[in-house]
Amino acid sequence: MTTELIHEGARVPRGTDELTELAARLRLAVGRLNRRIRIDGHESIPPLQLSALVTVENYGPLRLSELARREAVTAPTMSRVLTALYEQGLVERAADPQDARGVLVTLSAEGRRRIDEVRSARTALVARRLHRLDAEQRAALAAAMPALEALLVDDE
Repeated sequence: MTTELIHEGARVPRGTDELTELAARLRLAVGRLNRRIRIDGHESIPPLQLSALVTVENYGPLRLSELARREAVTAPTMSRVLTALYEQGLVERAADPQDARGVLVTLSAEGRRRIDEVRSARTALVARRLHRLDAEQRAALAAAMPALEALLVDDE
């Protein structure tokens, strides 16, 4: 099937409906912006470790198995991630009061500080990119924010 270039490498088949075209362009733009933010941020915490920290922040305290499920990784992979986070003082381990054999993971004060640091740095990076846009483009993005945020809601 012949394809046509839509925008910076987002290819969709000819005759594709507008919704699919928009989805391709949005996927590409969001993905590349996210990648730029990660690359330009020079964070000292690898992506999976950072993701695990944020998940513990949002849903903790968590057992290793639940954290692995939420991060879509295996338990051995999550065990290695948690060991690294624990060694850096970013998480704490405590006995699970419901199961004497279980361990619950919580965010430490240092873990919270590091998440805040990463968020601030990433926000500053995006703000610098937004500053390059003209007022009309920034207004268009502001108007689109409710729709973009609605995309974050999971399907029932």
